[in-house]
Amino acid sequence: MSRHIGLIGCGGWGRYILRDLKRLGCAVTVAATSCESRARAAEYGADGVVDSIGKLPETVEGFVVATPTSVHAETIEPLLKFQRPIFVEKPLTSDPESARKLVEQGGDRIFVMDKWRYHPGVEALRDIARSDELGPLESIRTLRLGWATPHFDVDASWILMPHDLSIVLEILGYIPDPVLAAAEYANSELTGLLGVLGAIPKVVAEVSVRSVKRVRSVSLSFRRGAALLEDSYSPCIEIRRAVHTTARKDDPKETRAISTELPLLRELGAFVRYLDGGPPPKSSAAEGLRIVEVVSRLRSLANVQAD
Repeated sequence: MSRHIGLIGCGGWGRYILRDLKRLGCAVTVAATSCESRARAAEYGADGVVDSIGKLPETVEGFVVATPTSVHAETIEPLLKFQRPIFVEKPLTSDPESARKLVEQGGDRIFVMDKWRYHPGVEALRDIARSDELGPLESIRTLRLGWATPHFDVDASWILMPHDLSIVLEILGYIPDPVLAAAEYANSELTGLLGVLGAIPKVVAEVSVRSVKRVRSVSLSFRRGAALLEDSYSPCIEIRRAVHTTARKDDPKETRAISTELPLLRELGAFVRYLDGGPPPKSSAAEGLRIVEVVSRLRSLANVQAD
């Protein structure tokens, strides 16, 4: 997997991307504008560090973009001239117009880093849903709650909701149309968003950065049972089978072990294999655009003012 990657940005999350690219055997040149980010890149083992995209060497074979969401579009646009694959942190952008422009300009070379599509637990839920072992899927419920966020350029809806929409995309193969939404505020700041999408299966997704308790769960309800990924670090899927038409306390339970391999390493591995001639990574630019459009629509349904 020895490839030369250009990493754009090396902030709090970018350092882990750099770490895992090095684990995959890649040479990594980091382009970072701040002294702090360049120092971090050197600390985490970058093979080269430059202060602008224009100074990246021509030997770079693909790009990973780890800049703040608000500057994704202006970061990606100058990279398109290199005619190299681009892997950008989610979301693609924080507005549909700029996302559509990127799809039009280089949609065949841009992919979105939706790490939850690489989570072994989400993949297990997907397989259960498509196997029909518990009957038809009737609903998906996601909860992504916690306290505060390290991101300040965009609000919680843009940071958190794309994760859950990508989970829905992985399980269903599509994202249903939004039906209704409600926003949560604290001190006039948007701190959460609840969205309802589709009919059958219905999707209910709730995100918040104003919760004392940290929650990361995905639950699926089927005609003959239910399946749950309780937390991002859970070692198993919990399954409850409905023996009767009405659920009962004595309905059988089981657990199904899942891999504990970290999603970030898995998605970066998929990108590097693509550079080696393998299949493209999950979440095309068009799918990234769909997520941006759905978040935007949920915000509109909740009467959230445009950024």
